[in-house]
Amino acid sequence: MKTRNIGDLQVSALGLGCMSMSAAYGPPANEGDMIGLMRAAHQQGVTLFDTAEAYGPFANEELVGKALAPIRDQVVIATKFGFDIDQQTGERRGGMNSRPEHVKAVADACLRRLKTDRIDLFYQHRVDPDVPIEDVAGAVKDLIAAGKVKHFGLSEAGVQTIRRAHSVQKVTAVQSEYSLFWRGPEAELLPTLEQLGIGFVPFSPLGAGFLTGKIDENTKFDPSDFRNSVPRFSPEARKANFALVDLIKRIGDRKGATPAQIALSWLLAQKPWIVPIPGTTKQHRLEENLKAVDFDLLADDLAEIDAALSEIEVQGERLPEAALKMTGR
Repeated sequence: MKTRNIGDLQVSALGLGCMSMSAAYGPPANEGDMIGLMRAAHQQGVTLFDTAEAYGPFANEELVGKALAPIRDQVVIATKFGFDIDQQTGERRGGMNSRPEHVKAVADACLRRLKTDRIDLFYQHRVDPDVPIEDVAGAVKDLIAAGKVKHFGLSEAGVQTIRRAHSVQKVTAVQSEYSLFWRGPEAELLPTLEQLGIGFVPFSPLGAGFLTGKIDENTKFDPSDFRNSVPRFSPEARKANFALVDLIKRIGDRKGATPAQIALSWLLAQKPWIVPIPGTTKQHRLEENLKAVDFDLLADDLAEIDAALSEIEVQGERLPEAALKMTGR
């Protein structure tokens, strides 16, 4: 497995997003199978594993903790704080909570759930409009000084927030959605990260599964799957957006790669400090995704994709309206 640097943190060129093992994409997967999947990922070179207190809540952190305990010193664990969740009961109280005392309490609870003595990368999951980002960065700085956290990250933050946070405590990585299905970060976010020397960790690099080519307008999702409420995943939007899948299928057929591999290779080609974290619950999908690291798209391939994308207008917002309001703050 090739490695990359996000900030001053070295990780595998592809990480593993663990959320779907416990939440958001339907019922939780079998615990034993997911522990096996994470350990198999590590055996194939993956060192970055991404989770959050909100996934479950708590269930995903506990799963990741069990899976990685035997190999803890060989991996990088990223988790997140920021939602208002009762640390004893798991009750979602609604909204955000990044008050410094809460951030520190969440860190202690995360350490217990993850069965570890340090969090390698601690992201603010969403920006809290009621707490100055300088206070949040200061709280994480205290946690770093105490040895409980190694690196600070932000998720779905706006560029001014990133700059303000970075002035208090160096931001190692920013996490936001980015893929051929959503190229919003290219306008402001990527230039800002490059200027500041911050790494970028795209989630949903396969467009929440759409870029695999396995989803069309007739696909039925489990009632608990979050994609049921996403405008981009309405049957009408899926039908219109399949032009994007046809594009990467065409290039993949020429290069002997799957649509997912082309989509991931395209992301890896954008910047050397980008580390996507595709998620999966299936061993064969894990292996398929990891092979993307070995596919090098040539300049002509990238130019062809860019030219074709300029003629494809993706239909539908990437998130429900309420979730979009929590991004770019």
